[in-house]
Amino acid sequence: METGAIWDEFSESLKRFIYNRVKNNEVTNDLLQEVFIKIHLNIHKIKKQESIKSWIYTITNNTINDYFKKQSKQHKLTSETIEFNNKVVTEHAAKDCLLPLINNLPSTYKDALLLSEINGLKQTEVAKILNISLSGAKSRIQRGRNLLKEGFIACCDYTLNKSGYLVGEHKDKKDCKVCSTNT
Repeated sequence: METGAIWDEFSESLKRFIYNRVKNNEVTNDLLQEVFIKIHLNIHKIKKQESIKSWIYTITNNTINDYFKKQSKQHKLTSETIEFNNKVVTEHAAKDCLLPLINNLPSTYKDALLLSEINGLKQTEVAKILNISLSGAKSRIQRGRNLLKEGFIACCDYTLNKSGYLVGEHKDKKDCKVCSTNT
């Protein structure tokens, strides 16, 4: 499949997908162009034509995540750093570990979790994008969540209570095994 054919088939749905995440027309158009540049430069790497939709949405999702990471770094000083009595205190919470932990998962689970947990897509939509069955999507999401729990246990010394929920106090950033290495 050539880039022009991919544009004809996917550009409108990708544009809606991007807009639903960024809520800005200008940024949406910029990210859509960036996605298609990546597609054009890497189309030769796709081995199976059946998996092209999943491949395209993975590129799109990664491009959106990169955009948010870049935005977050640009605003880090103004939104996360608090000056108090001439001391700089950086807030660090469990949510700061979430994306690094997901990104460390095998791509099978990473893609499913990014689409469902980060992008807020329904499991049926995840199945469609990844070109797998609904039960396959549910399984990947559930296994990914379990791996994520293990990640929080290993990284931040959380434990599971009797009900299977993570409990514990979150560490400072310097003591976090994931965030301290991903800055």
